[in-house]
Amino acid sequence: MAKALDVGDEAPDFTLPTDGGGSFSLSAQRGNPVVVYFYPKDDTSGCTKEAIAFSENAAAFKGADTRIVGISPDSTASHDKFKAKHGLAVTIASDEKKEVCEAYGVWVEKSMYGRKYMGVERSTFLIDRDGLIARIWRKVKVPGHAEDVLEAARMVAN
Repeated sequence: MAKALDVGDEAPDFTLPTDGGGSFSLSAQRGNPVVVYFYPKDDTSGCTKEAIAFSENAAAFKGADTRIVGISPDSTASHDKFKAKHGLAVTIASDEKKEVCEAYGVWVEKSMYGRKYMGVERSTFLIDRDGLIARIWRKVKVPGHAEDVLEAARMVAN
C-alpha cells in the first residue's frame, strides 16, 4: 500500500476522462490551485449535496483562480446523467479502475451494517499552484464543507 499523502507532498498526477467526453489532467492545471474531491457514488444523497454545494460556489472558486474536479469510480455516462439531473457546474472525472483513488489513499475498506467492502472515503485535497498538497480533508462531513474548502483555496490563491 502506498504511503499516506500529507500536506507538503507532491500531489500524484493523473489524467482521467470526464463528463461531456472531456479529460482532466492535474499537471495541466499547474499555476492554479486545484480542489480534488473524491466521493463514493453519483446521485446518492451525500454525494449529490456535496456536488451541489461545490457547484453553488463554482463562481467563487473561479474568482480565486481555483479549478475543481470531483472524482468517483462511476462511469462517464453516469457522470453525464448526474450532472444534467442536478445542473452541476463542476467537472466530474471517472476513475473506474480506482487507480487515482488508490494513489490518494481514499480507496479503503468500509463497513456498513457489519458488512465490510471496499469503497471511496469522502475526501478532499487542495493542491497549490506548484502541484503540492496544501490541505487535506478526510472523512468529510458534507454540510459546510465546500465553504471551508473555498476559504482555504482563497488563502492558497493569494
